[in-house]
Amino acid sequence: MPTARPTVPVDATPSVVLAALCAAEQGKLAELPKATADRLARADVVVGAAIWRAGELLAQQRAFPARDAGRWELPGGRVEPGETDGAALRRECHEELGVDVIVGAELGVDVLLPSGSLLRVYHAALVDPHAEPRAREHRALRWLSPAQLDDVSWLDADLVLLPALRASADAGKA
Repeated sequence: MPTARPTVPVDATPSVVLAALCAAEQGKLAELPKATADRLARADVVVGAAIWRAGELLAQQRAFPARDAGRWELPGGRVEPGETDGAALRRECHEELGVDVIVGAELGVDVLLPSGSLLRVYHAALVDPHAEPRAREHRALRWLSPAQLDDVSWLDADLVLLPALRASADAGKA
């Protein structure tokens, strides 16, 4: 049974991520063992927002837990029971950043987290392009150009998505 989207483990190398994306574009999603496919179908989903403005990506710096404090991630959070991915992303951006977003297409691959959850990232845009996001639950926010994406210490799951974020910027979706 093929998966709906390519899924890679959090420790996937960039070449594995790109291979998964290429295979998906060619309609060649790998056949997964039934037990794995069933587990992925039931996995909790964590959504992330790739919010680009004026060619820069919004990143937020974790304040906690201690093992992640100081590392950077895309805005987002857990999808609650009965909630769609889009509704969860809008809620999380409002709670974490104090801004409203328009949720667009999925970006990159689903990342299988060590917890068993799936990280799924979407393109997003600020409803009000002049709104200024605020760090309500995080240590800091930063707008990063594509050239600056390597300047911060990303959480492992977000690090896996850097090739897709760069491709998105290169394709003019930023």
